Parts: sequence; C-alpha cells; structure tokens
Amino acid sequence: MSWLLNLYKTYDSNIDHVGEIEKKSNGEEFTLLPISHTTQTAHIEVEITEDGQFHSAFLITDKKEAITLIPCTEESASRTSTKIAPYPLHDKLSYVAGDFVEYGGRIRKEEPFLFYINQLGSWAKSPYAVPKVKSIYKYLSQKRLIKDLVEAGIVVLDENGKLIEEWDKKYEKLFARKPEIFSVANGDQTNAFIRFNVYSPNKVLKKVWKDPEMFSSFIRYYQEQLTNKDYCYVTGKYTPITEKHANKIRYAGDKAKLISSNDNTGFTFRGRFTSSSEAASISYEVSQKAHNALKWLINRQGKIIDNRVFLVWGNEQLDVPDSMDDTYDIYTLDFIQSQRNNNKVPYTNQDFAREFTRAIEGYKNNLQTESKINLLVLDSATIGRMAVLYYRNMDIGLYLNRLINWHTTCAWIHDYKKSITGHRISFYGAPATKDIALAAYGPNADEKVVKGIMERLLPCIIDGRKIPFDIVRSAFYRATNPAGKELWEWKKTLSIACALINKEEGYGVALDPEISDRDYLFGRLLAIADVLERRALGGDESRETNAMRYMNAFSQHPERTWKTIQDSLLPYQAKLGSKGLYLSKLIDEVALKIRYEDFNNKPLSGKFLLGFYSQRHDLYQKREK
Repeated sequence: MSWLLNLYKTYDSNIDHVGEIEKKSNGEEFTLLPISHTTQTAHIEVEITEDGQFHSAFLITDKKEAITLIPCTEESASRTSTKIAPYPLHDKLSYVAGDFVEYGGRIRKEEPFLFYINQLGSWAKSPYAVPKVKSIYKYLSQKRLIKDLVEAGIVVLDENGKLIEEWDKKYEKLFARKPEIFSVANGDQTNAFIRFNVYSPNKVLKKVWKDPEMFSSFIRYYQEQLTNKDYCYVTGKYTPITEKHANKIRYAGDKAKLISSNDNTGFTFRGRFTSSSEAASISYEVSQKAHNALKWLINRQGKIIDNRVFLVWGNEQLDVPDSMDDTYDIYTLDFIQSQRNNNKVPYTNQDFAREFTRAIEGYKNNLQTESKINLLVLDSATIGRMAVLYYRNMDIGLYLNRLINWHTTCAWIHDYKKSITGHRISFYGAPATKDIALAAYGPNADEKVVKGIMERLLPCIIDGRKIPFDIVRSAFYRATNPAGKELWEWKKTLSIACALINKEEGYGVALDPEISDRDYLFGRLLAIADVLERRALGGDESRETNAMRYMNAFSQHPERTWKTIQDSLLPYQAKLGSKGLYLSKLIDEVALKIRYEDFNNKPLSGKFLLGFYSQRHDLYQKREK
C-alpha cells in the first residue's frame, strides 16, 4: 500500500495544480484531475445560453483539443457497453439527447436519457449547483438536442428522417460528400461524445470543463452521495470506501486497472475471502487522489516504452534526477564540455567525478533532510489488468549517492546526441538505459526487449548491483562487429560498450601507456593499424580499413588475425613514408609490451575495446608542436 500512500501524499502536496492545464512537448494538454473527474475524447461541442437555450454547435476536429475533463461517478467510471451508467454532465449522444429514440436511435431495454437527466437534475437542484449546471439541465430537459444538431448541420438524417448510424454508399445520393461527423466520431455518429459549454454575449465565461467552480460544485455534491463506509487500509481512517477504481492511467484509451475485484465467478479472490472488502478496503478519496496523481506524473515526467511505464518522482519535490537518463540530460557538464572543445586535457574519471558530485550535492542542498524518492514501474499483461513490477521508496540522499556512483563509474565519452539545432553533442558520463538496450540489441530491437533491459538495469543503478553479463557481452559483440552498421551507429555502440565494460575495470578514457594487460594492448595495436591505414587512404576514400574489416575476427583470434592485418599494412606504410614513421614505431612499442606467452589466439575480453578506443581517441587529438 506504500505506493498508494505516497501518491496520495503527492496529490495533497500539489493541490494548487488541480485543474491547471499543462502541455507536453507535442502540445497535448494534461492536468492534475480533481477527484470525481476523468477525461474523455469529445467529438461535438454544444454551446448553451445562460437562460438554457441552444446557441451553437461545432465538430472538434483537433484531437489535442478534444480531450475533455468531465465529472464522473463510480459507476460511470467503470461502465461497460451493456450497463447503463451515465456521466453526470458530458456524455454520448444516446445519453444526453432526449429525442434520441424519436430520431431512430437504437437502445436495448431502458432509455439511457432517463437515467442521465434524473442524475443531472439531482445535481442541478442540489444546494451545490452553480448557474452553468442549471442552464445545461434546463436546455436538455426540452429533449430537442438532435433536432438542434441537425439544423446546425452537425449530425445527419436519412430520407426517412432517422439518424444514420454508419456511412454507406447508398447515402451518397443524399449528400454531395461524406459528412465530416463520420470521420470525427470514428464512423458512427450515434456514438459521438458531446461536451457542453455555456455562452454569454456580455461576459467571458470559463469553459465548463476548465472551470474550478464546476469542479468544486460536483465534488461537494457527490461527496454526499457516498454512504458505504469502512476503515481505509491506506490512511486508517473510517471514510467512504470504493470497490471501483480508475482506469485510463497511461493514456486516454487505457482500460487496464491497478486495483480490481469484479470477478465473482470461479475462485473468487483466490478462495480466501467471501468479498473483496475482506482482502482490502480503500477509501474513495485515496483511490481518486492516488490514481489522479499517478496519471498526472506519467504525463508530466514518465517514460513509456511499449506501454511499460518508468516513473521517478519526489514526495516533496517532483522534479528529481531520473535514473533512466544519461549524464548529459541530468547535468550539462560545462566544465568538462569546455575541456572537450578546447582539447586541453584528456578526460579522467577523477575530474568528472568531482564535477558531477559537486552538481548533485548542490541539488541535494536544496532539499529537505528527510525527503524521499519514489521509483515505480508499471505494465499490463492483459487489456484490463495492470501490475506494479517494481517499486522503491528511498531516502533522497541515498538515491543521489547511488546516481553519483553510477554516472561516475559507468562513464565514457559519447557523441551520439544532437542538440535542438541539429549539432552533435559530446559528453562524458553514463548512457541512458534505453540507449544501453539499443546498443546491446540494435536500433531495431523489439520494444519488449528494450523495456525488459531497462527494468533489469534499475537494480544496477539503485542498488549498485553488477550489470548483467549478457547485456555487456551483447554490446561487446556488436561493438566488435562494425560491418553492416552506419558509422554513427557503430561509434555509439562502441562508446556505450566501453562504458559498460569500464564500470568493472575503471580504466578511464585517457590512454594509459603503463597498462600491460594483454587484451588492452591488443586493442591498442588494432587502433594504431586503423589510424595508419585511414591516414594513408586520405579524406577522399571512405571505405573500411582492414583493421575494421577484421575487428571481429581479431577479437576471437588475435595472433592469427594480426598477421593478416600487419601484412595488409605494408603498402600503406610505404605510401606514408616518413609521415607514417611515428605510427610504425608505435606498433612496435606496443607489440613489445605483450609477453611472449600472451601473444596467442585466446579470445579477447572487454578490455580490448577500452584499449582500442583510448588509443584511437589519443591519436585523433590535435597536438601542438
């Protein structure tokens, strides 16, 4: 229950944001929902005058504008196609139109409008009703909505004056072109969702679905309707409870629920209880606030991969460094970036660790001493059920220390990111978990694989566990096989593989000529051969060097493959002449460091990539005379 309690507390801590419209980067709007409210995609907007008369109507063609905040009851929030459970204000045409049956609308047994108008009337006649509710109720009581929508050209009738459900070619003789309502309402105009607004020529009124006064009116009215009380397992208070919990957690059409107890057949509640409340009882207020906070946080800062949600937030401060992000996204390393651009000194783990720690410590100083961090992973196995796959609530100081350890040990130079202007960005640090998954299994990896890798990496970051060997091995094999990859893809895979390997080795990017490890030295040899041949080819020739072509074979059989590579270097050494003398001597120096008994065909470990990258990076640095 701790995740519910912390979401409940998060809602209360951010009560000022309730109903406040925010926008994602793509322009889509979202908000922290008031309790007893949900969202629906509206297709038609109907404007009513203050005295309860029809004013105008129009189709909502922009999907971003169609998401509408609506009041809801427990029953309507979980209704099905076979159950009549009207929303209190905005709803489908079959619910809100009193003349639906008159115009040929099909219903099963009872007329949904009767349930709808009685419920709306109860709200409109209560002491909590506001003028807008009364205006909409007065208009809908006249039972002429479809008539007005037909006259406004919004919905269309057939030759018999009945509503056309689905478009058919036989109706082309009645209309010059297909009416737009069938495109907006997903092909069936009788299922169009209607939202209402109140129009005034003399004053500017807030939209009904954005008006805090409307939110408060329904919440106060509905609170009196809740009578089933019990002890809440989350707060311990004796309050109205609910057995019907929210869906639409990840997106507007999401049917999966985190809490559900509607299975009354077979092994009900696994045969342990006679009713769901014996298993757990949760108050209506806690359920509403916790689910609404979760929806808001996911929209605001969650990451969704193949419907799996990765979410990090703080109890006191929402915006906290995300364990899934790379170092650049967490902290722009101006100090280290300037060193990279000016080519003053090579990167070192010590310099980076000092600067990154300083940034995180500065962030930590702005937090309360007892601040907590929440990490939550959600996914659904079926359409209707969702599960909490991973949850941790931990001290913010411990969390930030674990982040410092991850970003300073799993660190390397990366240059695969691009700025908003399209320029390539170089940074030193840890890669994002998604990029690690793509490096290990390729840019076309199935999203199920990607989200699985991201989840497996969480304990490595949060608990300091070792990175799973299969992930490191897969990244190593892809990095040692550049054939068939774009240059940018191979370089990205190489730098990420080096970061993963360096997590255990701790060598650093800067070339260390004192390292005598066999695998590291073989990596240096291959890098020198690659640079030598590339310089001999010149800028006009873009083909792979022999070192790159044989890289995979070299990692498996270094002694045998090195003879082939060195033989292929002879014409390029001759072509460079004295200009290549330094590189030729360097090959001899590095080769002499390998002990006689180590110069064999034993496959190379990940240290091979570290030596290769560091030597290559060192040779490509500009040197002052």
